[in-house]
Amino acid sequence: MSEKLNLIGKPSKGDTAYKWIATIAAITILLLLAGVAIFLAMSSQNAFLSSAQTIESQVSFARGMGFWGFTGAALFGTVLASLIALVIAVPFAVGIALFISHYAPKRVGTVSGYVIDLLAAIPSVVFGLWGMWSLEPLMRPIFAGISSILTPIFEFLAGTKELVNGETVWSGGLPGLRYMAEHFAWWPIQPDAAAFTPPARNILMGGIILAIMILPIITSLTREVFLKTPRLQEEAAIGLGATRWEMIRMVVLPHGRSGIVSATMLGLGRALGETMALLMVLSPGLQINFNLLKPGQHSTIASQIALRFPEASGLSADFLVATGLVLFVVTFAVNFVARAIVARYSEFSGANA
Repeated sequence: MSEKLNLIGKPSKGDTAYKWIATIAAITILLLLAGVAIFLAMSSQNAFLSSAQTIESQVSFARGMGFWGFTGAALFGTVLASLIALVIAVPFAVGIALFISHYAPKRVGTVSGYVIDLLAAIPSVVFGLWGMWSLEPLMRPIFAGISSILTPIFEFLAGTKELVNGETVWSGGLPGLRYMAEHFAWWPIQPDAAAFTPPARNILMGGIILAIMILPIITSLTREVFLKTPRLQEEAAIGLGATRWEMIRMVVLPHGRSGIVSATMLGLGRALGETMALLMVLSPGLQINFNLLKPGQHSTIASQIALRFPEASGLSADFLVATGLVLFVVTFAVNFVARAIVARYSEFSGANA
């Protein structure tokens, strides 16, 4: 009997080996992350230390802007495209996940789950080709219709502008909104903010492509969270007279709240670093505005690096590496905040019950 107790209390060789393998893997991940950060920091020193005049003369694609001006404009486009993608993708992803987990017959739900998982494996360049050749012509009349509806509203709010003897003259609009639109180009309520200019190679198209790309990821994770809702709680809600939607609203969604947030943040991380699809769909620009339907207004950090790096050398290469460092820091911060949000939501949800 004592021998059995000793054998039970002593860790087996397999447990010890697994512990060391897991520890080494965790340390390796941390070392790789630190190595990437150190490489980016060391390789981007010249870009941070060079003067604006040096950058203007040696970095032609900066278009006369300094490092922070160029990076700020590219980062604005990156965040804007990602937020557009989240606004579009998250409601659809939650709806599809609820359909698969609680509405569809088991066989239909299983097949739909396989299809969603396969969509997540499609390369981004395929999405870019499809968006450029197939989706873009289809979206032109839709964007034109959106523009015809929103442009009169924006003109009523912010006024209109026209060139008179080479000067921009404003008229109409509400006083406060017109002042902001007249003096700040980044103000979202502009008379031409919803003006559509074909082709549809604008940031809204980029956001739609990103939404389609991150939709399978968010859907798959959210579906798995919904499927893990305690069956007893669902049956208790139904037994008390709740309809299926009331049961979902009172039991499933609160229980899966942390999972929805986690899946959303994972999709945001994918959207922030996306390169090829946006490079193929967007007509690049470096403006800080909310002209969502005009081409040549926005770009992203990742697409700028992919577009410029093959021909870059010297300070130009360091300049692009420095923009990559900024994207690295932003992505790291987003993931850090996401973990904090998930932990907070898990504390008040039924996920840990």
